[in-house]
Amino acid sequence: MIELVIPQRRKDLGGFEVGRILPFAKRRMVGPFIFLDHMGPVTFPPHIPKKVDVRPHPHIGLSTVTYLFEGRMTHRDSVGVTMEIKPGEVNWMTAGRGITHSERFDGLRDSGGSMHGLQAWVALPLDAEDAEPRFDHYDTADLPTLNEKGATGRIIAGEAYGKSAATKTRSPLFYVHWELAEGTVMEAPTGYTDRAAYVVNGAVEIEGQRYDAGTMVVFAPGTATVKALRQSVVMFLGGEPVGERFIEWNFVASTKERLEQAKADWRAQRFKLPDADNQEFIPLLEPPPPPNPMS
Repeated sequence: MIELVIPQRRKDLGGFEVGRILPFAKRRMVGPFIFLDHMGPVTFPPHIPKKVDVRPHPHIGLSTVTYLFEGRMTHRDSVGVTMEIKPGEVNWMTAGRGITHSERFDGLRDSGGSMHGLQAWVALPLDAEDAEPRFDHYDTADLPTLNEKGATGRIIAGEAYGKSAATKTRSPLFYVHWELAEGTVMEAPTGYTDRAAYVVNGAVEIEGQRYDAGTMVVFAPGTATVKALRQSVVMFLGGEPVGERFIEWNFVASTKERLEQAKADWRAQRFKLPDADNQEFIPLLEPPPPPNPMS
């Protein structure tokens, strides 16, 4: 059964748009997934200005999971890693007690080209919230492939369909990329409390209703199947809840006090910037002052 339908909300990041899916007012998380942005698709012209890049910024209490369908992106972080991510690979950055990173389009800077992908945030369980920050990159060889009649898939993280990805996770979850031919029916992974399907492109049918690209369908317990009405890309994701989390700007935490501390640390420049990208950063936007009752 369907529990909830979540449409993407388009958001301009200052050079390209993303479709924000999570968090949603009626559903903040799906398993440990607390954030999901659909980047593009966009075609950049040659000579992309640097203002389009995502400058260094901080995170706590989460892992960022970057996965591309097209294009390339250069990651630099405060633990000393510089890594270019390409389609079908996974950048899994665990913030823990605190990390900073930038995401730049160096590989497309001069030539331009297509950019299309997803970035998810996975909330860390309580015993890992303040873990040492780290970065892990996984090539396509680390991600098991799936082949069914009319469908090919890749397990990005966790365990599903009897296979496990090499990605290092901190709580039970699954994240699967499916390419479905028209008419293919695929069942969502079982054995997890929370499950959802996100339609990247194409169109699908679930319980007799059509859902187009940019839509997430959250499933209630029980059998859940997706039928491709035409060639489609569908992501299955979910897992076990990790408990209530608060989110503000780029920070995720189990307490509001931890969020306030992270904000204070960023304002005071106590976060280390990436050595290879430390000449600029994204400032924390301050809330507007309360209105003056005398004005």
